[in-house]
Amino acid sequence: MVKFNRGYFYKTNSSSIQIKLFILYFIVFCQSSFANPNSVLIYIRDDVYIDYQEFVSGRDIATIDNFSGKSIRRDVVDMIIAQKALRLGGFNDSFNYAAGKVNFRNTKMLQNGKSLISFDSYWLKDSQPIAKYVYISDEVIRNGEYVAGIYTSPENSKTLALNSLSDLTQLTAVSTPLWRTDWSTLEELPLKELIRDDSWLSMVRMVNLLWIDFILMPFNSTPDLSFTMGVIHLVPVPNIGILLKDSRHFIISKAHPKGEAAFIAINKGLKMLRENGDIERAYQQAGFFVDPHKVRIINP
Repeated sequence: MVKFNRGYFYKTNSSSIQIKLFILYFIVFCQSSFANPNSVLIYIRDDVYIDYQEFVSGRDIATIDNFSGKSIRRDVVDMIIAQKALRLGGFNDSFNYAAGKVNFRNTKMLQNGKSLISFDSYWLKDSQPIAKYVYISDEVIRNGEYVAGIYTSPENSKTLALNSLSDLTQLTAVSTPLWRTDWSTLEELPLKELIRDDSWLSMVRMVNLLWIDFILMPFNSTPDLSFTMGVIHLVPVPNIGILLKDSRHFIISKAHPKGEAAFIAINKGLKMLRENGDIERAYQQAGFFVDPHKVRIINP
């Protein structure tokens, strides 16, 4: 197992990220101080919340029908679709956001009723073990629709030259078994080494620094499909994709007093959005759903 100096790692943050996070926490503090007491508190990972705020830019969620543009990503599309579905299904409570490093702590909060819903969809394989505590919505991303890119540093010529499954024998990847579908998919690939790290931010930093060859990520909406966050800049291996064979769902707390109402509403809304083609169109516009004629899946 490879070991890294985590103290050094977290000192690599750029000043622009620190400024954005300061502004973010100030906004969240103000929202929390003056929020409607009847609003529902939702926990969002800070980097996702920054992109969500930049993309939405104060617009009413119900009016958003174009998902192309800066700051859009799969996580942001999830957030907007969930809110649209809830509203269409008759759940009219407002939402107040708390940002921070909530990756896997969020699951515990859902189980004990301290959080109503995860606006970041879950793999079905991750949802089923906690089904005793949460409602699992209908599919938002269906099995067979999630094709991930092999994201690496633009300086990693070895990874960028990848052309077939056998080329993976010379490469290292990073993920976490807490994401069961991602981890099991990577375990099935003929990798040189699969390294565990439970922090997503730590993962992308290590790939950016060339300590690890690649990470699986949703395709981005930028013209070159690249992902940029502060000093981190990753690009996908051209025209190559990895199929993650699972569906994604929203999970809602059974212990939360508004859980059942939210579950009924979101399924009703998702059905309406699905029938209108709005879900597929949103992910296509965001660059997440890729053209099968342009991206070759190497793990069919």
